[in-house]
Amino acid sequence: MGFKLPEQLIFMKNSKAPQKKSEESMSGKLCVISGATSGVGFEAAKALASGGANIIMIVRNESKAKAVKELLEKTYSISADYVIADFSRLGEVQAAAKIVLKKYSRIDILINSVGIHSTKKVLNEDGVEMVFCVNHLSVFLFTKLLIERMIESSPSRIIQVNSEGHRFNGLKVDDINWSKRFYTGLRSYGASKTAQLLTVWKFAEDLEGTGVTINAMHPGGVRTNIGSNNGLLYRLFLRHVTWHFLKEPQISGQAIYYLASSKDLQDVSGKFFNLTIEERPAKHALDKKLEDEIWGLSLKMTGLM
Repeated sequence: MGFKLPEQLIFMKNSKAPQKKSEESMSGKLCVISGATSGVGFEAAKALASGGANIIMIVRNESKAKAVKELLEKTYSISADYVIADFSRLGEVQAAAKIVLKKYSRIDILINSVGIHSTKKVLNEDGVEMVFCVNHLSVFLFTKLLIERMIESSPSRIIQVNSEGHRFNGLKVDDINWSKRFYTGLRSYGASKTAQLLTVWKFAEDLEGTGVTINAMHPGGVRTNIGSNNGLLYRLFLRHVTWHFLKEPQISGQAIYYLASSKDLQDVSGKFFNLTIEERPAKHALDKKLEDEIWGLSLKMTGLM
């Protein structure tokens, strides 16, 4: 009898498994992508544009946005646009959603790939721990504000770029800002990604029967700029050690294209994928009581309740 990996480690096997691909056309589809000028978001934008989709980028840096817009339009003969918003500021996220809703009458695909990792605790201007705000709260707010338009545009799909890092956990509803505990970058990151997953399940329940699906995915162990906001030692280790064990980010773009276009997933919602392979998340990310608590807290912290 062969060795069988424990369930909590099955992600290591899945990350090396052959991945599924889609040849479906995305011609004429409108895709909104947050964090689209680098890393996973950039690869998703290129992949979807190569399939004929028009791209709306929600980005922080306008000069990068202009360069990516020009690249996408020249290379793939599609239409690309951008809206400036810093996801560490909830007010800018809300303003960006209003602009998108005003300019575009339909949204076929929403991909939230914005994300950060921080080795030090930093609070944003609203007094919220930065990683939790960027990776979860702002994504939650942006998704919530665009959902009605996506229902009107159905069938449509939402893809939250999550992470196997959710397995680090760290989520405490009564200590989101780490004022009662010792802060670590891994657990902070795990907390933000756990919170995001828990709200994906609730979004999926609420969207049942609307024609809108929502799923989360781990984009693979790929080279991105996440963590580049940290200190010199962290950045040197990332570039000269960690990167040698990571894959090219194109695999993330191909996986997102599959999740956004495959007919096999047209009715699949409320799932977690390791690239294109469905996977069971960590036990703490399936806690129904915690799901209800983080949903209510997210509504309150984003001003939606």
